[in-house]
Amino acid sequence: MTDQTEGQQGLDSLKSLATPVAVETEAPKEPVKDEFGRSYANGRRKDAVARVWVKPGSGKVVVNGKPVEQYFARPVLQMIVNQPFQVTSREGQFDIYATVKGGGLSGQAGAVRHGVSKALSLFEPALRPALKAKGFLTRDSRVVERKKYGKAKARRSFQFSKR
Repeated sequence: MTDQTEGQQGLDSLKSLATPVAVETEAPKEPVKDEFGRSYANGRRKDAVARVWVKPGSGKVVVNGKPVEQYFARPVLQMIVNQPFQVTSREGQFDIYATVKGGGLSGQAGAVRHGVSKALSLFEPALRPALKAKGFLTRDSRVVERKKYGKAKARRSFQFSKR
């Protein structure tokens, strides 16, 4: 019985020695904007790299100097580019200017979506949880596997012939 009370007193004395550690609550993040009121981000998908600027406006989207309807002619690609706005309920509230290099149209559309999502989360940090929940802020790291020597393609062997 005395062992328990001694142990309890020892623990109490140790607790009094410990200084309480101040737990920092995460302050709301400040928007990141340049002198023109724009937010900038890079987006990547496959081999494509997109540089994206977001600013408040009428919903105009320009990719490599062309309207999005002209650059991404397929409706599926236009839908991919506009997904971040639909998720955050911000359709028609931001103007987008993007330059894209590398890859094909599908990869470029994914890169623009990634860049728009990152730029939106910098412009309006409150949108980050919604974009993150849909996976738009995650860089899709899948790329084409390189061709190996002794193979017809990355993994495909040459046709076997017995004779």
